[in-house]
Amino acid sequence: MSSHFATIRWFASPGEDFAKGQYSRAHSWNFDGLTNVAASASPHIVPMPWANPNAVDPEEAFVASVSSCHMLFFLDFARRAGVVVTGYDDEAEGAMEKGSDGKTRITRITLRPKIVFGGEAPDGAVLDELHHKAHEACFIANSITSEIVVEPR
Repeated sequence: MSSHFATIRWFASPGEDFAKGQYSRAHSWNFDGLTNVAASASPHIVPMPWANPNAVDPEEAFVASVSSCHMLFFLDFARRAGVVVTGYDDEAEGAMEKGSDGKTRITRITLRPKIVFGGEAPDGAVLDELHHKAHEACFIANSITSEIVVEPR
C-alpha cells in the first residue's frame, strides 16, 4: 500500500574507544529529508556519558508512535461522529519487562488521553466507543504485540 522511510545517522567521535564500548550513542533521525530529531540510546540502558538524556530514545519513540496513531484515529472518528475536539493531551507510558522467553520488551503501553471538547462532552459510552474504534484502526497498534490500555483522564 505505501512505504515509509527514516534515515538514521551515527558517526564515531574522535577520542572515543569503540572497542571498549566507550562511544556516544547519540545519533539523528531524519524524516522526509526535512526534520532532524536528536536520538540516543536510553540513559536507563546505556550509562552516561554514552547516552544523551536530552534526545529521544527508541523506546520513547515507540510509545509516542502508538499514542500519536491512536490520537489521529480518535480525532477522525470523533469528527465523523459530530464530536468537536479542541485539545488532546496524552501522557503515554511504556512498561519494559523481561518476557517469559528472557527477552526484554515493551509489554504494555498505557495511553492517558485528556481530551477537551468544544461544546458538550460525549457520554462515557460514546467516548469508549471512539477509543475502541481508534485502537482497532491504528496501524501501529495492529503491528505490535504489546498490550495497549487506554485510561482517559
